[in-house]
Amino acid sequence: MPRDDAPEAVHLSEEVRTGLEEGRPVVALESTIISHGLPRPRNLRVALELEHLVRAAGAVPATIAVLDGLPRVGLDKGQLERVANDDLRKLGHRDLPMALATGTSGATTVSATAYLAERAGLRVFATGGLGGVHREWDRTQDESADLRLLATTPIAVVCAGVKSILDVPATLQRLETLGVPVVGYGTDHFPGFYLSSSGEPVDWTVRTPQEAADVLRAHRALALRSAVIVANPVPQAEQLDPRLHDDVLAAGLAACRAANITGQAVTPFLLTYLVEHTDGASLEANVAAVRGNVRLAADIAAAL
Repeated sequence: MPRDDAPEAVHLSEEVRTGLEEGRPVVALESTIISHGLPRPRNLRVALELEHLVRAAGAVPATIAVLDGLPRVGLDKGQLERVANDDLRKLGHRDLPMALATGTSGATTVSATAYLAERAGLRVFATGGLGGVHREWDRTQDESADLRLLATTPIAVVCAGVKSILDVPATLQRLETLGVPVVGYGTDHFPGFYLSSSGEPVDWTVRTPQEAADVLRAHRALALRSAVIVANPVPQAEQLDPRLHDDVLAAGLAACRAANITGQAVTPFLLTYLVEHTDGASLEANVAAVRGNVRLAADIAAAL
C-alpha cells in the first residue's frame, strides 16, 4: 500500500496504485538512463523493453520522472516517449524542491528515484550502476550524492555495482562507513558495472531471489533506515572485455586531465569516451547489466 504520509505531490500511475493496493510486486526504474544514458531512438526501445521484462516476471514497472513539476511514479507510453525525446534536466534528490516549485521536467538519477520510490511505498529499485567516490577524491572531494541518500532510504537497490570509472575500493569503504549493507548476488566479488567483477570482495552473498528477500525482511524487521544494495554482476559473456576496458579507461583519464575537465563534468566525459573508443561495446555491456538487474529486481519483489 502507498504510505499514509506520502506527499500528495508524488503521483502514482493507475497501474502502480492498483498494484500496491492489491499487494502485487512493484519495481522502481530510473529515467536518467532513458534521457541521458542511451542514444535516441534506442533509449525508448530499451525503456519499453525494461518495463516488459518487469511485467513478464509478474510485477508492475514504475518508471519514475518529474514532468511539469510533478513527480510521477509510473509512466504511460506517451510520458515515456516524452522522457526519451525531450531535452530534460537531470535531477538528483537535492534538485526536487526546485523542480517542483518551478514546474520543471527532469529525469531522475539514482538518488532522486530511490527517494521518490520509497516515499511512494515501493521496496525494490533496479538500476545500472551507482555513483560513488571519484578517483583522486583526496584532491577533489568529489563524491556522488547517491551514497548519503542511500544511507537514509530503506529500499533494495539492485545494481551492477558502481560505475567502473570511479574509485571502487573507496566507494565500498564509504558504504561501510555509512552503514549501507552490500550483498553480492551469486558472487563473492563486487561487480564492476561493465565488468563482472571489480576484483573487490563482498562480505555477504545471496544466491536466490528468496534469499535476497529474506535479507530485506530482516532489514525491515530491524527498522534499519539505509538501503540494501544487491550487487548483481553482468554475465561474463556480455561484459566489456576487461583489457579493453582498462586500456580505454586509462586513456580517457589521461584525456580528461589534459583537457582540465573536473567536477561533475568528469563522469559524462569518461562514459562518452568509453562508448566512442570501445565502438559501442561499453554501451552494450551497460544495457546487458540493466536487463539483468531488472529481471532480478522483479524476482526479488515477487519473493517479498
